[in-house]
Amino acid sequence: MLSPADAAEAPADHDRALRGQLRELTEAPGGPPGVIAVLTRGTRTEIFRAGVAETGTDRPIEATDHMRIASTAKAYSGAVSLQLVDRGKLRLNDTIGRVLPRLPRAWHQVTLRQLLNHTSGLPDYSEAPEFLSLLTADPRRHFDSRRLLDFVAAEPLNFRPGARYAYSNSDNIAVALMAEAVTGRRYEDLLARLVYRPLGLRGTSLPQGYRMPPPYMHGYDVSPPAPPEDVSEVLSASGVWASGGIISTPKDMTAFVRAYAGGKLISDRTRRRQLAWVNGASEPAGPGENKAGLAIFRYTTRCGVVYGHTGNFPGYTQLIAATPDGKRSLTFSLTTQVNKTNKPGLLARLRTVEENFVCALLRKP
Repeated sequence: MLSPADAAEAPADHDRALRGQLRELTEAPGGPPGVIAVLTRGTRTEIFRAGVAETGTDRPIEATDHMRIASTAKAYSGAVSLQLVDRGKLRLNDTIGRVLPRLPRAWHQVTLRQLLNHTSGLPDYSEAPEFLSLLTADPRRHFDSRRLLDFVAAEPLNFRPGARYAYSNSDNIAVALMAEAVTGRRYEDLLARLVYRPLGLRGTSLPQGYRMPPPYMHGYDVSPPAPPEDVSEVLSASGVWASGGIISTPKDMTAFVRAYAGGKLISDRTRRRQLAWVNGASEPAGPGENKAGLAIFRYTTRCGVVYGHTGNFPGYTQLIAATPDGKRSLTFSLTTQVNKTNKPGLLARLRTVEENFVCALLRKP
């Protein structure tokens, strides 16, 4: 998809403004050292970028550079679980109590559907004091990914399942555990069989450690006046697993979102249920008005609608989006973490730029 023949640099004459907006992001206080946007219409791909892949060098970010995809990994758990629904291995109304009876009895009425659209009420393990204490003491600590929910096992649900929306990293850990329970296969193997191989994602993996495969775009903590600090390999992926541990490339992410948002991986019946929207935004919020489906979000911008997911992780911020037919897509990656808590002003600016890129995506050639 991104061969030299069709992945040319965006023509300077009509896309100078978009490139300027990326450059302004890299120059903003707390902004990323590098940013890349891959905009694809049909077989034509345009690559926009600013800054560098690694500070102290002049190497630009490439579409084949590895990166941490953060919570966009939740869409991959959706791709796995919804295919298992199509195959009769899971049902959207299957409960934690039926599939994962070892988990706390207080959680047993939560359904797969509620996990996928973040209406489960599960407490977020990534906010648990014990988890955070262990992570602070040793950021590269190896966690047992399949026991992450133990950190909140003594906690009740935050609200009655289905009563409201609340984004929780625990949801997609439970989704992956359900997929393993009904298939007898490791989640990593299910990703390979159901997602990576069918879509030809050769640069995508779900590791357990902290190392990044070369080449990669370095991720940074940017907290002026201190110089950017490289945090690419500070944290072990084992502590986020199915919630955000996948490593991929802009090239692979483009192929994934075109298929996933375009409904190519699941049946029409399951897709209709996936696109039953509830009020809720991705984290960080994506461009325009946000609504939540099953492991997918609808972004309604001033120029039209795209489906996708966002994510943020120390060193990285991500957006993947595509038109409902999957024919046009945008992959937008920053090399610093931006969210409503750490950089609300920059997030507002980022969402404006993302919306401008969506408008460029949707305009007539």
